[in-house]
Amino acid sequence: MVFRRGVSRLVLAAALGFGLAGSAVAEEEIIIGGALSLTGVQAPLDEPGLKGAEVAVKALNDQGGLLGKKVKLINIDGKSDPVTVGNNAINVIDQGAELIIAPCDFDFGGPASREAQNADIVGISTCASDPLYSAWSLGDKQFTLSMWNTAMGATAAEYAFNERGWKSAYVVTDQFIAYTKSLSKYFTQHYKDLGGEVVLEDAYTQGAQDFSAQLARLQALPEKPDVIFISSYMPDLGTIIRAIREVGITTPIMGGDSYDDPSLFEALGERFGNDIYFVSHTWMGSEAHPDMSKFIELYKAQHGAEPDTSFVATGWDTVMLMAQAVEIAGSTDGAAVAKALEENEFDLLTGKLSYSNAELGHQPDKSAALIGISGGKPSFLGWRRAESQPPL
Repeated sequence: MVFRRGVSRLVLAAALGFGLAGSAVAEEEIIIGGALSLTGVQAPLDEPGLKGAEVAVKALNDQGGLLGKKVKLINIDGKSDPVTVGNNAINVIDQGAELIIAPCDFDFGGPASREAQNADIVGISTCASDPLYSAWSLGDKQFTLSMWNTAMGATAAEYAFNERGWKSAYVVTDQFIAYTKSLSKYFTQHYKDLGGEVVLEDAYTQGAQDFSAQLARLQALPEKPDVIFISSYMPDLGTIIRAIREVGITTPIMGGDSYDDPSLFEALGERFGNDIYFVSHTWMGSEAHPDMSKFIELYKAQHGAEPDTSFVATGWDTVMLMAQAVEIAGSTDGAAVAKALEENEFDLLTGKLSYSNAELGHQPDKSAALIGISGGKPSFLGWRRAESQPPL
């Protein structure tokens, strides 16, 4: 068994201005490379992460850098294209990147982590949650900040069945990417294991504008389900939820972290944005973490507005996770940093995080934030940790 040391919030606290005095920064740099997408379907997930990462890098440098060196972040737009992401990862590695921030999805982030592995350096996705994002698939120096969908789906299922008493569910899944498919898979699997009945599993493909077939099948069910689980993301997510509500179906709706998108709240508004619940990474308020308020101050000072999605915090946390691991390792050596990540627990804005070893896939161990939407506005319902998870 690996002995885990609890990592103090030393790096986090120092960066937030709570502890260490800054020291002179040497001419040398530690370059963190990224291929986060600023355009295309992944931009709503990746761009907030990049902004959070930028705040973290500035905060580290304001406190003296990392290992006495200035931290530099180089990101090249992945354009929501896996080939472009992979090529951009090669580009930033060629520019001297010693750590890689990968996009928020296995399909789009995997190519960046594969190139990091080829370069023998650590790569961390800001929020990829499919269990394919593992050391098994990507290599022994690759990680994701996010919980896996086994945990995300199980947390949603336990909230639905155990806490709310919703005994039957209709599940609809976007078939476009691994994330949406595996989230529905693990929700459904765990929900059934708890004793819930999935009355219908439905599907569509991202980009569809007409959900009349799905609505017809939902309305044709002999008994109305207690909950509707939709695994999709914007803009389709807003369209399908509005379509459901517009025909008078008021059944509670649940989903995953893709709901953590201000454009969804705007699309639904006060009329359609009710009785909706989702599992995400954190809540952008002090209720979630004692250091959140200070982070929000730093973010607002740098970007001119308060953060409006937890994906911002995943970017900050990815950089701070790297920084803490590098401090423990005493270098950016890939094997040493990976070992530090495997053997320690980290206190982050997205909660306490630890990893299994590479043989067990670098499975993340962390809690999930539960968020509700009422009147088109999100609110924090607290942290949840699934009592059990479905097998892979």
